[in-house]
Amino acid sequence: MYKISKQFSFSASHILEGLPQEHPCSRLHGHNYVVTVHLRAKDLNNVGFVKDYRELSVVKEYIDQRLDHRHLNDIVPFNPTAELLAKYLYDVFKKYIPELYAVEVSETPKTTAIYEADSE
Repeated sequence: MYKISKQFSFSASHILEGLPQEHPCSRLHGHNYVVTVHLRAKDLNNVGFVKDYRELSVVKEYIDQRLDHRHLNDIVPFNPTAELLAKYLYDVFKKYIPELYAVEVSETPKTTAIYEADSE
């Protein structure tokens, strides 16, 4: 199995609902997010790629147009945790990128949430 990944970044704010009032994430705050898309394939294409990285422009376009410098609570219909954002982005991109098997969302350099589809 061949695997590749590519990172994209954006800045956005959010408020996480359901936390105690004293929890810092219950207040308006922001992150410099890093989204990593993970692709895999049993075979390479005729050039020797899983997929040409340039073909992942749909990810950059979506992030730039829909998420960057936005308040995520106004954009997504769920509590915008990193875990739920990873699943949401997987669902958005899977129809354009059949080789996609996981999406990783980092809110800080030390934290990462990953949504990985069940093995197919």
